[in-house]
Amino acid sequence: MDYISKVKRKPKKELIDKINKFQTATLHEAYGKRGALPSVIKPLDDNFSLTGPSVTVELRPGDNLMLHRAIYEASKGDVLIVDAKGFSEAGVWGEIMTSAAIERGIAGLVIYGSVRDKKEIIKLGFPVFSSGVCIKGTTKVTPGFINKTICISNVVIEPGDVIRGNSDGVVVIRYGDLDEVILRAEKIIEKEDKVLKKIKNGLSTLEIYNFEDLSKYDFKEKK
Repeated sequence: MDYISKVKRKPKKELIDKINKFQTATLHEAYGKRGALPSVIKPLDDNFSLTGPSVTVELRPGDNLMLHRAIYEASKGDVLIVDAKGFSEAGVWGEIMTSAAIERGIAGLVIYGSVRDKKEIIKLGFPVFSSGVCIKGTTKVTPGFINKTICISNVVIEPGDVIRGNSDGVVVIRYGDLDEVILRAEKIIEKEDKVLKKIKNGLSTLEIYNFEDLSKYDFKEKK
């Protein structure tokens, strides 16, 4: 069985740089409210932020053999995005792997699963986003997959898709949708700037969004 594939496509750096300018919530809205990973996946430190093309990894619960290998399959600027099946009772990433990833120039890690050595990782300044922290160790006996299509919750992720993460969470933008999402995100920012100016000029959000007349809403009392 072919456990490791090569990334066939990667976005240009100029597109990565443009995506990096936007907040994750803005990108999610610009993407038609798609691409958001489960909200349980958060950065170990609120100051962590990452943007880059994905190297996808699929692990068996509690085993991190292929994650070690993925560090050396990834290129500078890549983001490792790992489906560890949401398994919370094993820390599949820690200080040693973080140090190795830094040496490789990897942009960060996003994992649907747990990590450990939280304080050490924060001190090293390597952006790690996870759904948990656990002191328990792992096995290294079960193969997984690298650069295959994965699915975290209802979000399908392919190698080369762009991952953007900040303190609010993580959003995935499909490779072929980048240009469109960037244009929509720019329009959202323009619209929000106009709203902020109106607020500074004394208008309320009720006036701006026409929320003052509640009679037009069909409120139904819950029984």
